[in-house]
Amino acid sequence: MRQIYPVPPGRPSELEPLGPADPLRLAGPIRASGTGRQARVDELVAALASYYAYPQGAWVRANMVASVDGAIALDGKSAGLSGAGDRVLFWVLRSLADAILVGAATARAENYGRVPPGLMWPELRAGRPPAPPIAVITRRLDLNLEGRLFARGGPGDEVRTIVLTTEQAPEQRRKAAEAVADVIVAGERDVSGAAAIEALLSRGYARILAEGGPQLLGELAAAGVLDEVCLTISPVLEGGYSSTRVLAAPGPPPGATDPAAMTGLRLATLLEDDGFLFSRYVRADRGAAAP
Repeated sequence: MRQIYPVPPGRPSELEPLGPADPLRLAGPIRASGTGRQARVDELVAALASYYAYPQGAWVRANMVASVDGAIALDGKSAGLSGAGDRVLFWVLRSLADAILVGAATARAENYGRVPPGLMWPELRAGRPPAPPIAVITRRLDLNLEGRLFARGGPGDEVRTIVLTTEQAPEQRRKAAEAVADVIVAGERDVSGAAAIEALLSRGYARILAEGGPQLLGELAAAGVLDEVCLTISPVLEGGYSSTRVLAAPGPPPGATDPAAMTGLRLATLLEDDGFLFSRYVRADRGAAAP
């Protein structure tokens, strides 16, 4: 994995290696064993953690992967666009977060489960629970309360899933959800992205990682509460079959422009590994962010 931007001080014409690229191409999850090859992966993870460290205070980060031609899924799922390096970064970002925010449709499509503590980098969780909770937005609690997202009886049981729902959710469903999750009523008929963020911040989750879907990310951007976008560009062409974008939100009619809806960004970090580009953009009006 190589650092492309920002250019390392004193080395304007070279690319600074962050760590060995070869271990990233290994199949399956990469975990540290403390010796040899995996110890070098530890060094890489530490470098990634420094690049993606959250600044002080509340901060909302989005993480998505897209093909070169803009698709965010193959056959309805993002896994087909991912690679070994992207998976390492995925778990580093999760390890750094206090909570992971996701919409119900994405949770169902991607078969979300509770975050396994064994896939977290424990050195990035110091002083916090072993894994961040998943916070899922659902208006009517139409989730499988017996599914992976609410399963009990395994490691990290103390980290309960958070359900953000509405006053209109059926009372019986709400009571059933309360038995397996922490339920927060965050709206009357809908839960906006801004309301979801406010609810999490009020409960002490300052570092929030939003993993989608596009409608949720669009709402966060439109509300002005999305501070950072981490976008992995996968070196493939999906072929134009999917029209879904990284962000999706109602906009001005065709032919009209709405400059107020534009959000200026600045490139904070750009890394490369095996053709994958890992970009990190921060809102232009935000203060300095790591690194």
